[in-house]
Amino acid sequence: MQKGFRGEAWLRHIAVAVIYGLAVTLLRQLSISHWMILSGLYLSVLLLMRYRYWPALMLGEAASVAHFSYVCADQLGLAWALFNVIPTLLFIIPIAYWARERGRLFAHPRNVNMGTLLLCALIAACVMTLRSLAALTITKLPAGYPPIDYQQLAARWLLGDYLGILTITPLALFVYQEITHSTWANLRRRLAESRLLLESACILLPALGFLVWIGLNAAPGTQTRQIAQIAMFLPIVWLALRHGWHGAAVGGTAASLAILMLMPHRYDNDTIQAEIVIAFVMSTMLLMGARIAALDRHAQTERTDLRMTLALAQRNVQMGEMQLRMTAQALEQIRDAVQSVCLMMTSRLRLLHSAIDDRNYHRLALVAQDQLFGLADSLYPVTWQEKGVSAALREGQIPRALDRAGIRYWCDLRCELDGLSPNLHLAIYRLVCEAIADACARKSATEIGVRLRCGERNGRRWVVLRLIFRADPARLRSVPWDELLPRVMPASSGRGFHSIQDRAATFEGKARERALPDGRRISVLLLDPEKTSDAEIH
Repeated sequence: MQKGFRGEAWLRHIAVAVIYGLAVTLLRQLSISHWMILSGLYLSVLLLMRYRYWPALMLGEAASVAHFSYVCADQLGLAWALFNVIPTLLFIIPIAYWARERGRLFAHPRNVNMGTLLLCALIAACVMTLRSLAALTITKLPAGYPPIDYQQLAARWLLGDYLGILTITPLALFVYQEITHSTWANLRRRLAESRLLLESACILLPALGFLVWIGLNAAPGTQTRQIAQIAMFLPIVWLALRHGWHGAAVGGTAASLAILMLMPHRYDNDTIQAEIVIAFVMSTMLLMGARIAALDRHAQTERTDLRMTLALAQRNVQMGEMQLRMTAQALEQIRDAVQSVCLMMTSRLRLLHSAIDDRNYHRLALVAQDQLFGLADSLYPVTWQEKGVSAALREGQIPRALDRAGIRYWCDLRCELDGLSPNLHLAIYRLVCEAIADACARKSATEIGVRLRCGERNGRRWVVLRLIFRADPARLRSVPWDELLPRVMPASSGRGFHSIQDRAATFEGKARERALPDGRRISVLLLDPEKTSDAEIH
């Protein structure tokens, strides 16, 4: 078992060395001094591969350049050949190790510390440029070779290494994170729904293709080609503002490749200037995009916390309604017990004194039962339990009390309430009761109207409740407030409009109050919870 495991591990290391060696050989053919995408491969593998594969990576790179060093040893010198075999990874390993262990490059599982990455890219570019200069100084140059401008060459190599890293490494980190933090099924779904992929295919690539076409068809002697190359920074900015550093990585890679497509020949000065602009824009947009991504995560966390808070508040409201329901049922049992006790007492009194008048006792018992029924109905309406919220709003205890007091009441329900959750049914009823009780406490209403509208948007059901209170000064004096208030006030909290605002906020809505010439109007918007509780209240 142990020998088989060791053999499999060696095979994995050999496979890593071979694949990496082939990749180095391929990208070496595509790299030029001012666009060294090979540098991006160097840094990417060190940041993404596990430490135990680093020796295999260095072996693969050394093997890929060994033949070239052997062939050119006589022409460029033995010192250069030996130095060229030393893997470039060996020089930038300390930088990559620091970025992973001390620089907190992957501090967040779904994000990259972009400041650390750019600093690592700049230092790695400087180190690789120094390595190239060191290799040049020990190279045996042929006789008559023109003088070398080391300053210009160093600047070109530094730009090429840095731009090569920006072209490959951010995109490699983005793809790696998407693959490692998602299952294949989830990854396919994310690709199918990805706005970044859609906008890159439908907007980024056509825009860059148009700029390439303009540059290729530019008239000789004009600056159109250079303008087209420089203008390729615009898609980078747009994608970064839309999708954070992920968009900057995708847009930067595409723009860097498009600039090379317009390069007329190697070491073209206009192309180098465009690359400087693109490198600066990519660095800026990666930093800004990382900040945008951090703000987006923070906003997402706040939205999640808000949804959890609202869900908790809605569950608390449901628990409170269940407790009120049990209290109302207990009061109903007490009312039945009071009726039984009164009947028993009057029957016993009639046996003791046959001529006793028990009508007064019956009247007091009926008053007590009526008060208990009114209290139980205010806590949890009987009509709502039997016929639903529509009947409770039209025929419940509150409408009957208003009718007996001479206050005109009407209810206009132009929507299907059956599709709403039971929690929202109770919220609508409580809001109506609260508003009516507040108006009665102010003694400022002789006509009360209720309008209810429902709809659906983006998969969420919504309800707009509008209560209209009108006052006729002549009729206000004839309303028996002393009889009405005891019947409507138990159904409210006594906090008036503040309670309406709080209950509306619990259901992600708002409440507004507006004065009318002869009264006032309260408008309440409520949103049905996304997921209703299984424990429904009937």
